[in-house]
Amino acid sequence: MTMHSATLAINEAIQKRKASGEEVLHLGFGEAGLPVPDFISRVLQDAATQNSYGAVVGSEEAREAGARWFTRRGIETTADQLVFAPGSKALLFAAIAVLPGDLVLARPSWVSYAAQAALLKKPTIDVPIPAEAGGIPDPDLVEHAIEEAIAAGRTPGILLLTVPDNPTGTVASEESVRKLTAIAEKYNLAIISDEIYGEVVHNGNAPSASRYLEERTIVTTGLSKSLALGGWRIGFARVPHNEWGDQVLQDIIGVASEVWSSLAAPMQAAAAYVLDEPEEVRQHIALSTALHAKVANAVHAEFIAVGASCREPEAGFYIYPDFEPVREILFKKGIHSSADLAEVLLDQHAVGVLAGEAFGDDPRALRARVATSLLYGTTSAERWEALHSPDPLNLPWIRKSLDHLRQALTEITAA
Repeated sequence: MTMHSATLAINEAIQKRKASGEEVLHLGFGEAGLPVPDFISRVLQDAATQNSYGAVVGSEEAREAGARWFTRRGIETTADQLVFAPGSKALLFAAIAVLPGDLVLARPSWVSYAAQAALLKKPTIDVPIPAEAGGIPDPDLVEHAIEEAIAAGRTPGILLLTVPDNPTGTVASEESVRKLTAIAEKYNLAIISDEIYGEVVHNGNAPSASRYLEERTIVTTGLSKSLALGGWRIGFARVPHNEWGDQVLQDIIGVASEVWSSLAAPMQAAAAYVLDEPEEVRQHIALSTALHAKVANAVHAEFIAVGASCREPEAGFYIYPDFEPVREILFKKGIHSSADLAEVLLDQHAVGVLAGEAFGDDPRALRARVATSLLYGTTSAERWEALHSPDPLNLPWIRKSLDHLRQALTEITAA
């Protein structure tokens, strides 16, 4: 089987175009787009000599810090409930692998969930997202989908939630999450709650399934989005401390021991420092989140201005515009699908986005995921200036990118 993550593929394709001298507006890759603060890089530097294999679950220091991190968020946690890994993606794969039953999945949803299920030959039960937000199956539709699957002889076993969401950049409501946990309890489903964007909510906090069905919920998260440490690959998961959870944790450890052994020791030192949340870390995340919100909202406005419909961004650095209101105009230009839309934007307008069908959306829908976080600058100096600027939208490089986007969208939607 040959598979390649759609997000990684578009990033590599656009980087290749840039390397050849082409000027491309990169809106296709969900990297947090900010440099590493000195106070974090110094921790990593000091830990660079730690070159021994560690415990599969992670160091005691990292797990203790992670437990305090969850507990401060109202989810009482002990160190023996946590496991660290090279990125939360590995933990998601391990959890999907060890939990029995079919995977109930929102449509659209992050590209790797369905791909990981396919690698594991685990069937999915796809349910559309509700109108107001992505990341979760519509609570009003999911029970019917589960009943249909059971009637067809299938065995639903896992409900996967992404709160906040990628690709839509929205946050499911507390009530929706509560309803879904009640359904999971009724059908004895395990919940995997991907909360990687939980620290970059623009206003307020995101709900967690663990507050309603803690005894059946595995939470995965990491430092790639809140602190732009994607390349450091620091992920961790919380598993319930009960008979079911203890067995699941042992099963995940079994996968980890044979696949990645353990998170690199220097990265565990960095994780322990960050998860204790000293003031400089909290301030950096707050500044980052404010920048994400300003730029995502500005990009959202450009799509609305040309007639696309789009949910307002609520977390992270994504929007998910829908060109259905201007379908007739696009149809005359040979754009009949999300793949056509992404291809024309890239080839004719030098704007890279990711087609909605990559996220399991209806290929005929004219939707695409737009990532806004690579607009902050191409150098560390530009990105630092964007982070600390009171008016980042008027920085020359961000203004130039918004102008580029405006021209492209104006041209593609012109009658």
